[in-house]
Amino acid sequence: MKINNYVDISTIDKEAKKDYIDRHSPFIYCDDKMEKGKKYMVKVQVGKEYSHPDDFDHYIDKVELYDGERLLAEAHVPAGTLGNQSEQLEVYFSVVPKKKMKLSALAYCTKHGVWQSVEKIVEVV
Repeated sequence: MKINNYVDISTIDKEAKKDYIDRHSPFIYCDDKMEKGKKYMVKVQVGKEYSHPDDFDHYIDKVELYDGERLLAEAHVPAGTLGNQSEQLEVYFSVVPKKKMKLSALAYCTKHGVWQSVEKIVEVV
C-alpha cells in the first residue's frame, strides 16, 4: 500500500496540486508539552486550506492516530457525515501520555488512498 506524505504546499506552483495535497493531508493540533498521566485532547483535521468532498463515492473513510508505530485511536467516518458538503473533517481523540510522544496521523480517502501527516513531537513532563 502506498502512503502519500504531506508536502509543504507553499513550495508548489500549480494550484490544482496544492489543492490535491492539502485536502487529503491530516494535520495534528495539540499541546507541545503535556503532563504525564493527565488527559489531553488531540485534534486531527484533514485539509488545512482546502476542503475535501463528502460524496457517496469520494470521502475520508477513516482517520488514525499513532504514537510512533503504536495505534492510539481510530475513527471511522461514513459517507455523508459532513452533509455531503466539501469540508475539513475534524476528529478529536483523548490521550493520556506516559512518555514523550511522536504523533502522526493517517487519513484514508476512498479515491486517493492513504495520506500521512507530518510527525508532531510532544514533550511529557
